[in-house]
Amino acid sequence: MSQTVSSPLYAAIDLGSNSFHMLVVRHIDGSVQTMAKIKRKVRLAAGLDENNALSKEAMQRGWDCLSLFAERLQDIPKENIRIVGTATLRTATNVGIFLEKANQILGYDINVISGEEEAATIYKGVAHTSGGSGRRLVVDIGGASTEMIIGEGFSAKALTSLKMGCVTWLERHFKDRQLTATNFDNAIEAAKSTLAPILDSYTDIGWDVCVGASGTVQALQEIMLAQGMDEVITHAKLKRLQKQAMAAERLEELEIEGLTLERALVFPSGLSILIAIFELLEIDSMTLAGGALREGLAYEMVDELRQEDIRARTVASVQSRYQMDVTYGEQVASLAQYLFEQAGAEEWVSEPQAGILLQTAAKLHEIGLTIDLKKGGEHSAYLLQNLDLPGFTRAQKHYLGELVRRYREQLTSLPEQHAVSGTSSKRILRILRLAILLTHRRNPDLVAQVKLTAQDDKLTLNLSKQWLEANPLTAAELEIESNRQTDIGWPLNIECL
Repeated sequence: MSQTVSSPLYAAIDLGSNSFHMLVVRHIDGSVQTMAKIKRKVRLAAGLDENNALSKEAMQRGWDCLSLFAERLQDIPKENIRIVGTATLRTATNVGIFLEKANQILGYDINVISGEEEAATIYKGVAHTSGGSGRRLVVDIGGASTEMIIGEGFSAKALTSLKMGCVTWLERHFKDRQLTATNFDNAIEAAKSTLAPILDSYTDIGWDVCVGASGTVQALQEIMLAQGMDEVITHAKLKRLQKQAMAAERLEELEIEGLTLERALVFPSGLSILIAIFELLEIDSMTLAGGALREGLAYEMVDELRQEDIRARTVASVQSRYQMDVTYGEQVASLAQYLFEQAGAEEWVSEPQAGILLQTAAKLHEIGLTIDLKKGGEHSAYLLQNLDLPGFTRAQKHYLGELVRRYREQLTSLPEQHAVSGTSSKRILRILRLAILLTHRRNPDLVAQVKLTAQDDKLTLNLSKQWLEANPLTAAELEIESNRQTDIGWPLNIECL
């Protein structure tokens, strides 16, 4: 009996200024699957004295953490391991002492990378895990440095590592632990001064979208979602969170809904830096990237994953892992796109994500059938909302799940979502259901010639009388679907050409 060879493991370790992180992944079906994430708060940057020498206590915290990581590394091929040190290890004057013992503990050499190398690797992590086209500005606020990158696809056009971070700004501007307007103003102005030298060059290059990576931005998004806001970070939301922080007089008393105790200590300093970035670069909005430094290290070890369209890679990987009918998924997606365009796609030019999400839902709507037919929609929703889907944001995953939950039979209104506008949200669901219904025989040659027109919420689907008579089951189901959509306030007329 033949045995299946397990996929090799890869490990990426990031010795950061605030925390040490270890990411363990494996390459399977054209995607990276996360097997473990291990994080320890080491506070290395807090151990730097006025001469930039690391204290013995800080080094010992680092060595203790690496002793834990070393156990896991024994299971991973040497060529599949990357270990990097960042800002604090770049700065420490006695870094040699730390590295000598750290290398012995791990059994592997640590590569202390330059600020530019760190920025480049962060960008690769973002490019491998975040969807969207056009030029992107990437912001990564670490413990002792902030990386700012502009790039397109997998190519970075500008790379900068600035000497400011949530730990160093904590020690410099909130050392008295007072959450006063003065401390916030000083932290914000100091961050602007640090950013000033790159302002003109970054503005000249320009960007289409802005994404944030790593701890500070992730913590902000978790707070906003916990407080009922959507996932998009704006300047107004940042100032609102600053007011919430200032409601506590001292840092030790800071309590904000959605903020973890682990993150609370460096939250005001990280928030100050991000406010400065928004104000100086006049950023309208920011979303959270799917990955950063560790993901960049891991993905770059797997040559097969260097592909421009991250979302296409993700969809193909899911289809392969769940043994889905790819040909049928393409058929549904093709018809859905055709109906989408007929129904007035020009109205959605400002929402390019709408078409992408419709295509994705069409290709993956049957994923739940790998578990069970009866509750296929429920299973599909659970899987898409909980799978790691590089290229899709949390709000998009939630919306995809709600779409496929309703892809057949029972139809209910969609819950509140933040992926697309309310108008697009409804229309995408209606078109998806029609495309699936019209292709149920799974043969492209048997699909009717159709025309879909839209007037506000009213849809009219035209088919030939001859085709309807030749497909009585589909005709009956279309009549039922017309009643379902009309009954919940979405008028749908079925007419003969």
